[in-house]
Amino acid sequence: SCSSGSTSRAQIDNMGRRPWKCSRYCKNKPYIKSRYCRGVPDPKIKIYDVGKKKVGCDVFPACVHLLSLEKEQISSESLEAARISANKHMINAVGKDNFHIRVRLHPYNVIRINKMLTCAGADRLQTGMRGAYGKPSGLCARVNINQIMMSIRTLGKGADAAAEALRRAKFKFPGRQLVYISRNWGFTPFPQEKFQEGRQGITEWRGACAG
Repeated sequence: SCSSGSTSRAQIDNMGRRPWKCSRYCKNKPYIKSRYCRGVPDPKIKIYDVGKKKVGCDVFPACVHLLSLEKEQISSESLEAARISANKHMINAVGKDNFHIRVRLHPYNVIRINKMLTCAGADRLQTGMRGAYGKPSGLCARVNINQIMMSIRTLGKGADAAAEALRRAKFKFPGRQLVYISRNWGFTPFPQEKFQEGRQGITEWRGACAG
């Protein structure tokens, strides 16, 4: 009847999220939003840089990374939860003006779900595995082994707080991660000693030009 059909559709829409073990592994080709794949929901994470993101590179010398130790898929929900967790700890530990968090993963891969009815009389309405290609239900990011997932740059005294913030963010992700304290100066590709030497050289050169 019409009433049973409408109630069954309502039950489908109110279903909870599937456990992430259903979508954790990179099994098929990447499936992204396109003109052929429409109706994709927005990612839960909208902000990828938190803190003093416009500060120059010479202000925050310390840098800590969160590395993935597995090849897997990371949901946009868990990226948002990890960003909130790390941001809250850094604000409490070093203050809101003394760090910059960057989420290095962007969720572009579409997760599909073949919704099944669970109400009474569902066996008359659904077709089992016939036409089982699912509808888009969420977004995730694919990550490789040793790929950087999140980075924090901060003051020299805040390196331990950044490592603790990323340790707390680890609990939002499946699989194994590694907190790595970088030898580089902030988000630059230069080691801290080289960066300081280069900055000293630039200062001397400018002084010579002025003289």
